[in-house]
Amino acid sequence: MSEKKPEWQAHLWLGADLAHWLRLMGQARFRFSWKHLHVAPIGLAVCLSHSFLRVVQNRLHPPSTFPDLVPPIFILGHWRSGTTLLHELLITDPAHGFPTTYQCFDPLHPLLTEKLVRDNFQWLLPQKRPMDNMEIGWDRPQEDEFALALMGLPSPYNWMAFPNEGYPSYDLLNIDSLPARQQLQWERGLMHFLKMLQYNDSRRLVLKSPTHTCRIPTLMRMFPDARFIYITRDPYSVYPSTVNLWKRLTLAQGLQVPKLPDLEHHVVRTYRHVIERYQNTRKLIPDKQLYEIRYEDLVANPRDSIASIYQHLSLGDFERIQPGLDGYLTVHANYEKNKWQMDPAMIKYINDNLSDLLLSQCYPVRSVG
Repeated sequence: MSEKKPEWQAHLWLGADLAHWLRLMGQARFRFSWKHLHVAPIGLAVCLSHSFLRVVQNRLHPPSTFPDLVPPIFILGHWRSGTTLLHELLITDPAHGFPTTYQCFDPLHPLLTEKLVRDNFQWLLPQKRPMDNMEIGWDRPQEDEFALALMGLPSPYNWMAFPNEGYPSYDLLNIDSLPARQQLQWERGLMHFLKMLQYNDSRRLVLKSPTHTCRIPTLMRMFPDARFIYITRDPYSVYPSTVNLWKRLTLAQGLQVPKLPDLEHHVVRTYRHVIERYQNTRKLIPDKQLYEIRYEDLVANPRDSIASIYQHLSLGDFERIQPGLDGYLTVHANYEKNKWQMDPAMIKYINDNLSDLLLSQCYPVRSVG
């Protein structure tokens, strides 16, 4: 698949507050690429305004008035495994809420400013996601991990700002490997964000962030009644798509021209970590709170797949979701997925490094010839 220059868009990091913006730049020793130098003064002004607006929101909508959280539904799975599709299908249920792109890209004061930006600043976003053909818009569903990163919480996504400073630590995926102070900071930040979302929308939240796949111990302690759906996909599709994901995102959102040395090795190592971490911690989730599904089965028969999820997790009457689900499937019937050419060298690389995980997930090892 040929590389395309990304559409112009505002940098994700302009959604941070001033303290986090300065921290990001300081950790990278202000090593902006020349083409991104103009972002530094813009960031100072915009992020300062976010700090001010957060204070205003907290005065008008004190966090102490936020409601108790309805136990969420967490969609788990490695990047490019079908988590976005599953998210879009589940939120066709009128009883389900979700974090919007605006809430995740500007998480400090959405109660004040979301309607204004949603109605007047659609031009700040590209028409499609940079890694695939999925729609994007301020009111579309989004990964809450972006919000956590912009709130200054421990997150591997902060790496994308200055990608040439080294790949992120797995501690930022696990969270429970971090020092106790940082764990508490992360837990309080996530809870604050989710309660803020339910302040104006009491529906049960459906959350989709691949990073949460590594956080079952923490999430089960925080949300003992939550539901979890884990989706897997053929690693021969996941691997090239994930390499493309990080190339596209760092090119679009990085403040350096990304070099990404040994990216393929990083993707393989991270894939192993995510899958093994899930396999080692899934036992913490009661059987009736966890449903596992293959992307291939979901695509082949989406209605029956979603019906099975509803039944197993006791999510309510499936008839409630059917009109919206059928409408979504009709509108997106002609959606074209990215297609990847698998050369023998790539197949051999996956076989050499991931054959045991292929078998553990019941995917056959391909022949190189």
